[in-house]
Amino acid sequence: MQNNENSGIPNGWIGGFPPANSPMKYPTRDLSSLPMLSNMDNIKFLQRQLGVKWPEFSWETQKDSSDTKRCYQRFAPYVSRIGYTDEGRVYSVICPQQGIWLKDEICLNVEVTVTGQRGWVDEKSKEMALDMTVEGKIWFTPSEHQGDRINEVWPFLRYSLPKFPLDKENAIRVNTYLPGNPNQPIFQVNKGLSPEYKNPPFATHSAEAFTTSYIAVEIGDIKSTKDPVVDGFNELIMKAFNLASGNMLQPQNILSWNLWFTEPALVNQEEWKNHAEYWRKSIDAHHGSPTGEGTQARYFDGSYFNAEQNAIDQIIDDIIAYIKAHI
Repeated sequence: MQNNENSGIPNGWIGGFPPANSPMKYPTRDLSSLPMLSNMDNIKFLQRQLGVKWPEFSWETQKDSSDTKRCYQRFAPYVSRIGYTDEGRVYSVICPQQGIWLKDEICLNVEVTVTGQRGWVDEKSKEMALDMTVEGKIWFTPSEHQGDRINEVWPFLRYSLPKFPLDKENAIRVNTYLPGNPNQPIFQVNKGLSPEYKNPPFATHSAEAFTTSYIAVEIGDIKSTKDPVVDGFNELIMKAFNLASGNMLQPQNILSWNLWFTEPALVNQEEWKNHAEYWRKSIDAHHGSPTGEGTQARYFDGSYFNAEQNAIDQIIDDIIAYIKAHI
């Protein structure tokens, strides 16, 4: 075991994963010999974690534009965490979840749901390698947090068949995949920072972070519900979301995030299991993120992204009109 007397890192680290007799020759980025595991099936094995205190996201507000149109936004502290054993095998990853307002009319939950993962962490070398599959999900928060016009038509949405995205079960689902390869849903979490773009000073935390890694995923299309009325509604909601967020989830856009971790800590398995529900209830109650808020999206020069309010007003009018015309 390592000696952690002079740091905040708890004792208990053993290391040694993958073992010497494994097909994986440590340290390796090739994780193909490991099965992709469901993200919530093995919480009972979690012992340690790395928390992402500074999740720094970045994306192009205009596809294939100059770097001046690239946005940077830090999500809420600890919105992501990696859970692993004392030996270093990863068994679960907590990914981002947040609420977003479209003016004062529509409030949405946005979640990156991990559907599969595999990998390892080495606390001693501060190295890691993970593979993941994720799905973006977007759905409405409860009706009491919507504007008056949405509240007027809420009963029609709630009690109609088929189901509209008023809860996670019926969320709008957005495909993601390895950048440049729509047929490969598995993408990598790599050590270090993304080499694809420059990081402004306000998005770096080198003096404070224990270690770093980065992720890049390409945004795919919305999954069809097989019902043209719901699919048309979902397209409008996604258009509104992208207008408000600067095309964060625009198809073929690449969403990247640099993960700046704090020192390793122990896992409370019960807390881990209930984490997503706890955050969701906090967002649903309009309290925001329970660990504190993130930052507003801004460009490299520090100027803030401002959505086109007239365009958002119009798309909200279109959403209300669509509901009245089709429900």
